[in-house]
Amino acid sequence: MRQHLKKIRGLTGFTDFIKSQGVVGLAIGFILGGAISKFVTSLVTDIINPIINGLLGGVDDLGNEVFKIGKVSVHYGAFLNNGIDFIVVALVVYGGVKLLKVDQAQIKVPAITATSIKK
Repeated sequence: MRQHLKKIRGLTGFTDFIKSQGVVGLAIGFILGGAISKFVTSLVTDIINPIINGLLGGVDDLGNEVFKIGKVSVHYGAFLNNGIDFIVVALVVYGGVKLLKVDQAQIKVPAITATSIKK
């Protein structure tokens, strides 16, 4: 089967591109990102918000909480929801980076010196 695929014109360049550019890793990251997003949304909506709602005196939906200053309505509940989502996502990403030890990977960049610059 591989021999037949190699004969298809242009497919070799495409597979080389996929391998060299890390497209598969990007696709996996995209899929996992969607799954983590659903998990974080559920965590915030179903666990964290009810706890905060109880602390605020039995608020039904934190996202709908508003206070008024004159004629202006300040939707602080939606802001708090988005802030909590951000913090949880940041913690999950931080934990994932630490768990996979990606933060310890070093990228070697060649040093630029006066002698390495050709005039």
